[in-house]
Amino acid sequence: MRNSTVRAVNRLTARWAAEAAGGDGGTVLTAAGVWPLLALLADGAAGPARTELEEALGIPAGDAAGAGRELLAALAGVRGLRAATGLWAAADLPLEAPWTARLPDGTRGTLTGDPEADGKTLDAWAAERTDGLVERMPVALPEGPDAVRLVLASALALRLKWIRPFQEWPDRVDEGPWAGRHLAMLHRATSLPDRAQVVYGPRGPVTLLHVVGDGGVDVHLVLGEPDALPGEILRTGIDAVSRALPSTGAGLLPLGSPGPGLSVGLIPSMTPQPRLTVATPAFEVRAGHDLLERAALFGLNTASDTGSGHFPGISSDPLAVGSARQSALARFHATGFEAAAVTAVAAAPGGPPHFPYRVRRVAVRFDRPFGFLAVHRTSRLVLAAGWVTDPLPYEEPDREAEEAEFWAD
Repeated sequence: MRNSTVRAVNRLTARWAAEAAGGDGGTVLTAAGVWPLLALLADGAAGPARTELEEALGIPAGDAAGAGRELLAALAGVRGLRAATGLWAAADLPLEAPWTARLPDGTRGTLTGDPEADGKTLDAWAAERTDGLVERMPVALPEGPDAVRLVLASALALRLKWIRPFQEWPDRVDEGPWAGRHLAMLHRATSLPDRAQVVYGPRGPVTLLHVVGDGGVDVHLVLGEPDALPGEILRTGIDAVSRALPSTGAGLLPLGSPGPGLSVGLIPSMTPQPRLTVATPAFEVRAGHDLLERAALFGLNTASDTGSGHFPGISSDPLAVGSARQSALARFHATGFEAAAVTAVAAAPGGPPHFPYRVRRVAVRFDRPFGFLAVHRTSRLVLAAGWVTDPLPYEEPDREAEEAEFWAD
């Protein structure tokens, strides 16, 4: 995929995350699912709507359709990631052949005008394209004069396994927003201390933990200072993973506490290798986004004015953006990570050993709200970004059920 496209999508991710993260709840968002749809809209737009979409995209509208198509094709080629697009139009809506010819390969369908039937069709597409992670298409289908004339949608579904799984056991948090909670904490140790890094952003240091997936996508956990805003922390993390900001591996950091949630010291050891220990909670985050609530961010101010048409390159019938929404999900657990998003634009440890070595020990712990970024390893494209405020609690296993299963076997 083009470097210019990756930079453009990451800029949109950073701007969106700066606005969406924070408040009382967590969130997850996927600009990589929105950007191609905005590109296809820009290709068929005219006037101020075209200009605003160009500004949101960060590339000329004339290049947008090709860039969007190439991005989706590249995403579909990433191991563990599914990417799809779909277009449904009313039977009597004339579509411009040049615009449809530049659409990426994907589903083509007809809106019957029956909200129940059309809803079932769209929901089935969303569920199938995300392996059931997102079960419904985020679009309303009103009847009458406001009936939807066209639906343009994208779906991204990511499933990856860690190269090395975590071990899960309960852990009690003693301070901070999660004080007193018993969480399902995930623990792991490695001899690669530089999996933890520190980057300096506008509001001070940010700690990143790099968790390697088994395909072409990794996850980076991002922890900032307690008084830093979530959006600022995520923006700094995005700049770090995209290499716009330099970061320092924990192997080169000074002893002490050089970053949030990070401690570096020397310990006796039986081997000469350094050691990184990790503790982070398992989490699941779901979010629904109304893109028109941030219309300026996505270049949809003029395009959502239903008083006139803005897309003559799509249809000779006047069209405006009646709704634009995204449903997204992210799960981080002991063996892997899952994320999905559907975006729709509707027009309309023996005995005491001998320790011969003293080695560097790096410990990183995520025990207060933090961010996460799913990143394509080769291109540095941020596929999903989010903020965790409510990690999963530890649930005691059902011993009676386990015993019954044992004797049944």
